[in-house]
Amino acid sequence: MKPFRTMLKTELKLSLRGMDMLIFAIGMPLVVLILLGIIYGNKPAFEGASYTFLEQSFGALATISICAGGVMGLPLVVSDYRSKKILKRFKVTPVRPVMILSVQVVIYALYAGVSLLLLTLTATIFFGFHLHGSLLYFLGGYLLVMLSMFSIGIMVGGIAPNTKIASVIASLLYFPMLIFSGATLPYEVMPPALQTGVDVLPLTQGIKLLKAASLGLPVDGVLLPLVGMAVLAAICTGVSLKFFKWE
Repeated sequence: MKPFRTMLKTELKLSLRGMDMLIFAIGMPLVVLILLGIIYGNKPAFEGASYTFLEQSFGALATISICAGGVMGLPLVVSDYRSKKILKRFKVTPVRPVMILSVQVVIYALYAGVSLLLLTLTATIFFGFHLHGSLLYFLGGYLLVMLSMFSIGIMVGGIAPNTKIASVIASLLYFPMLIFSGATLPYEVMPPALQTGVDVLPLTQGIKLLKAASLGLPVDGVLLPLVGMAVLAAICTGVSLKFFKWE
């Protein structure tokens, strides 16, 4: 455990110096939440709804940090270390791929946790946010979404031959999910044809799961997202460890 803690401490310091994740994983979701709170206030999500627009959108906003860290930040860090021959030096040490990837996962999980805490406090204190569903259910869903998104990141970072290719792949995954999954543009306002298309995105299914958990909606409709994200996490993690490239 000591090598893991040492590496985690070092990598966390380097990450904080970069400021990128502080801006995109913590600052951006908070700004979006504040804007939605100012614009919509305590207005119902739709006529006759028992919850507000902000409460309906909270689950989606909570995934912005996960997507930024897991799909964009994590693969770029790992691939950058490969390009700089840092991973090549690790290869001749007892450090294995699972430790390298686990350290990065923990770092971005910390960002996601801080982001969720700040979102909850801000929404509750300033905009009267109320969780209508089960907190345990919501946190469990949040963890599953995190695992599935991070598994995509470690797969891309683990097998991409260089930073340029990792950046292209990460961008092709990150921006469509950020825009069309419901994380920023509400899923409910999309045309039916577009909804059908974006349903294939794993983050769309994750947002449906968190929305059901936060609003106390029936569990029956989220069985498919649960299974899909669990399978995705298992496949991507297995691929990343099996085909991890040191150089």
